[in-house]
Amino acid sequence: MGSQLTTSVPTTLPGGKNTTADKLLVAASELMIERSSIEVSLSDIAQKSGVNAALVKYHFGNKDGLLLALLARDAATEVAHLEYLLAQPIAPTAKLRLHIAGIIRTYQQFPYMNRLIHFLLHESSAEAADEVSKFFVAPLLGFHRRLLAEGIKAGEFRNIDPVLFYTSLIGACDHLFFGRHAMSRATGVGPVTDEVCRQYIRHMEALICGGMLTTNTETAAAAVG
Repeated sequence: MGSQLTTSVPTTLPGGKNTTADKLLVAASELMIERSSIEVSLSDIAQKSGVNAALVKYHFGNKDGLLLALLARDAATEVAHLEYLLAQPIAPTAKLRLHIAGIIRTYQQFPYMNRLIHFLLHESSAEAADEVSKFFVAPLLGFHRRLLAEGIKAGEFRNIDPVLFYTSLIGACDHLFFGRHAMSRATGVGPVTDEVCRQYIRHMEALICGGMLTTNTETAAAAVG
């Protein structure tokens, strides 16, 4: 998460693994990024991937099944790194900073992620909502509970509610990309470049850590800096 931990899931397919299902997922992802929307049709996905639209049903059952598989693909690496990060022999504050950077980088690569989560949780089937909760929401919220508890026990964090923390971090990440289009019309700001992403990571680290760290931790961090 961040520069020390790779959280990216490639949007291009490695040689020898260009399966039909993978092609459809890559095409759907690319279209959502290009259009800044999750409203893409099966015919559009099929045309971009060069795959017959009828094969969506064969591989995924229906469009919602494809969207669920896309979210699972995009979230897989980030979720896999959570346990790895917790196990690292570094301070909870360092883990927190790496996690903030990792989440933002994941949203930079897949800016449609939160809208896809909301759609599958609230506008799709109960089965899809259950799956999203199992492979994304529950693991991430569980990680936040454990990281916050570790930081509180170490005397580095104030007592922070994990659900509110999850809401703040994930909501802020989503809005950087989704809200950017509204701001571009209102204020003329440009797209989310790598530099903007780096600035946002620094901003969110300062904002979140400034509200979470105990006085002792803030003093120690200032001394190190």
